[in-house]
Amino acid sequence: MPEHTPATDAPPNRPRSRTDLFLSFTWLALQGFGGVLAVVQRELVEKKRWMTREQFVEDWAVAQIMPGPNVVNLSLMIGGRYFGLPGALAALSGMLAAPLVLVLLLAALYGSVADSAAAQGALRGMGAVAAGLITATGIKLIAALDRNAMGLWVCIALAALTFTAIALLRLPLAWVLLVIGGGACLWAYRVLGRVSQEAQA
Repeated sequence: MPEHTPATDAPPNRPRSRTDLFLSFTWLALQGFGGVLAVVQRELVEKKRWMTREQFVEDWAVAQIMPGPNVVNLSLMIGGRYFGLPGALAALSGMLAAPLVLVLLLAALYGSVADSAAAQGALRGMGAVAAGLITATGIKLIAALDRNAMGLWVCIALAALTFTAIALLRLPLAWVLLVIGGGACLWAYRVLGRVSQEAQA
């Protein structure tokens, strides 16, 4: 059985400056209509290569459980990792500035056409596309779980259990995070401790 260790490989690239962070997250935010997860993964992992797939999965998991929008949390984490507080603020500014202006403009325009059948149909269509983008990105990232400390099949089982609890049983998210997430953290801690002991032996 293969031994699983946490992802420690360094990403091939890094942001050149705080300005690079600002411009990169601005461009990322302007593409993030609906399926933002797919855009974030493609830009940060595949194009800019600031993160490996394994690092992205781990950081996105942390961003998910923190208060606030996931991608905003991720931008703060990445900016802070490379340039400290100024980097975190630069990434956050890039993430929010241009979309804020666009949302205000779109809100003003949408108010005049909100009741039309065409606008409502367009929104339903965009919702379906966003769901497809998120699903496709999730499938693409499954391979990164093979290097997770708990192993691929344990991760898939936990994902299925979480889906069942939230989507089918409609349990409160806070309890799902506390019970399933807490159990997963404890199990991963135990596995990592065992791997560390074996490495020292």
